[in-house]
Amino acid sequence: MADYSLPLRQLLPDHVPTSTPIQQAFRQAIRTVESLREQLQALRTAQAATRQAYWQQVGPLAAATVASRRALYEPLETALTDGYLSRAEEKQVIELLLRNALSLQLRFGEDEAAIVERYSTASLSTVPTPAPSPVEPPPHELAAAAAKARRQRQQQQAREAQAKAADTASQALLQNTKAVYRQLARLHHPDRAAQADAAAQQAQTAFMQRITAAYAAGDLAGLLALLADEETSAPPTSQAEELLQRYTQALVQQQAQLSQQLAQAQRPLEDAPWSGTEKQQRARLRQIKRNLRAESEYLGFLLTQLREPASLRNLLRELTAAGQQEI
Repeated sequence: MADYSLPLRQLLPDHVPTSTPIQQAFRQAIRTVESLREQLQALRTAQAATRQAYWQQVGPLAAATVASRRALYEPLETALTDGYLSRAEEKQVIELLLRNALSLQLRFGEDEAAIVERYSTASLSTVPTPAPSPVEPPPHELAAAAAKARRQRQQQQAREAQAKAADTASQALLQNTKAVYRQLARLHHPDRAAQADAAAQQAQTAFMQRITAAYAAGDLAGLLALLADEETSAPPTSQAEELLQRYTQALVQQQAQLSQQLAQAQRPLEDAPWSGTEKQQRARLRQIKRNLRAESEYLGFLLTQLREPASLRNLLRELTAAGQQEI
């Protein structure tokens, strides 16, 4: 593995000219990191705006549907206590209560644990059937399963090694950040301008604030960019250029991390309404709004029917005929 750790002593010159290939590679690495950061920030900002716009538009309809489904509890539970349902009808109503709670829980993220616990034990259709006794698979299937288990262990070990290497690289980047910060702080501490005029002192203080802000954010590229922005005609030493190469390697490592974050952020979330192209998002949003509006209206109509024994029994018969166990 490449050594990204850097000594915490001052080897770089006070200023970094840009004439040699090493210095040009260093500046290019800084530009690449800054470009990746800008792309990542722009993507995250756009995604956040899309999510916010989605919930602002769909949120009221989703809330109305949740309220409509919760309103079903009262008439269904009342029907269980009124004594006019048959045993089979009571089981069917219990199933409706349970599945209504599960719909609220799985679709909308509502906490319906109390309802689920209350009716899951009473619902005969939710009692799992005993599993059959296991049958010993043939030898070739056992061998294939063992080989698969070995591959999975090897993949897990590789993932753990990769995570450990990434952690080591992150620690090295942190050491690099400290080294550059100390050099810049030594060069630009406001105390060094104590004898200068007020304008120079103010400029020195402002520059030091930029240095401190970059260090607080763990921004190695930003600190190196501040270092590289210095101008001088002093020729670089071989020792300084060697260290500059190692800083460039650290920046390349940071590029890899940012590229990975960017690729992950670009990956569409499965079934997320705000994922996909803008056209797909609009189409999905329109369909979701239509579905929620229709569902809420239907549940509102159904609520009046459930309060009448005859209407409730008629609904139960219709659901049975259609092979449905939920509303």
